[in-house]
Amino acid sequence: MIKVGDRLPEASFVAATKDGPRPMTGAEVFEGKTVALFAVPGAFTPTCSAKHLPGFRDKAAELSAKGVDRIVCTSVNDAFVMKAWGESQNVGEDILMLADGNGAFAKALGLELDASGFGMGTRSKRYSMLVKNGVVEQLNVEEGGEFKVSSADYLLGQL
Repeated sequence: MIKVGDRLPEASFVAATKDGPRPMTGAEVFEGKTVALFAVPGAFTPTCSAKHLPGFRDKAAELSAKGVDRIVCTSVNDAFVMKAWGESQNVGEDILMLADGNGAFAKALGLELDASGFGMGTRSKRYSMLVKNGVVEQLNVEEGGEFKVSSADYLLGQL
């Protein structure tokens, strides 16, 4: 599993834009920036929609004031689902919604989650991290079914 001090692995994401799906590399997302990255097991799922994403949306200005250049949400969903979820949560330009459609990023981090018992296949564990210029500065991985250390408030307390 990735740890504090590690450089993020090469990654490919897809962002839904007004012009359609747009591939993005990890370098485009992380290099030269301080990024608050959080991952959820699934868009539109209860805890993700009621607490995790809204927390980062509501704390975007505070994160920015503490030096965060970009907030990124990723999930093992497709770009269209991520776009619809972001729109339903009114994230606007505050959060970059990135699809890790095949779970390759989650797997490369060692943070994949077997949710097949819930009919969801392989997903990402719930976590947050602070990434500076592609290097992990803070890492907060939840235990199964919990929502304690990956919240926006918790990450703010680490800045």
